[in-house]
Amino acid sequence: MCLKFDLRNDFGLKIIFFALVSTVFLKLLMQNLIENFKIPLGKADVVELGRNCADDAFAIHQIIDCSFHHDKQIGFRAAWVLEQVYFNHEASFLPYVETFLKRSSSQTNQSALRIFVKILAGITSKNASSEIKGVILSYKTDDLVDAVFGWLIDGKIPVAIKSHCLNILANLIGKHQWIKEELIQTMDFLVEKESIAFFAKVKQIRKQLK
Repeated sequence: MCLKFDLRNDFGLKIIFFALVSTVFLKLLMQNLIENFKIPLGKADVVELGRNCADDAFAIHQIIDCSFHHDKQIGFRAAWVLEQVYFNHEASFLPYVETFLKRSSSQTNQSALRIFVKILAGITSKNASSEIKGVILSYKTDDLVDAVFGWLIDGKIPVAIKSHCLNILANLIGKHQWIKEELIQTMDFLVEKESIAFFAKVKQIRKQLK
């Protein structure tokens, strides 16, 4: 006996069919992105990829995944494109803000992390859009704050990353009042251990905290 299924009328089969199609599509999209990120990229390439990905409803989530790729160069290039999407195509990035926030604390690729903290500094800034501010207001940022403090005191983390960490923490004081005193103490501890560039950033943050 041969069983026949009519996708026009069987809702359950439609769900299964579209789930399979979506899975195949996402795998192909990921493979395509990784191939793009395997080769060196210039600024113009990144701008174009950012623009193209902003037009694809699925690509941004995949780029976030790519930024955690075991190949650090692929991870860095993915993060670079993600930066372009956030700063130049925020409306496309907006549905993935929470995903980005959740994943950020587990980023270990320092090249990608430098871009992540730059985006986080923008997301938490007083100049962020009202839509972004709404996400930050409702999002539980405790784990993120812990991660940022961890990067700040890690001796292996470059000053360029720590500079953005100072901004992120200062920006989140309105949501976590306890950060202010902890941040002041941490800056006092680190200021003589870090470079002149770090000292200049600390001076700027201290003015912001007054």
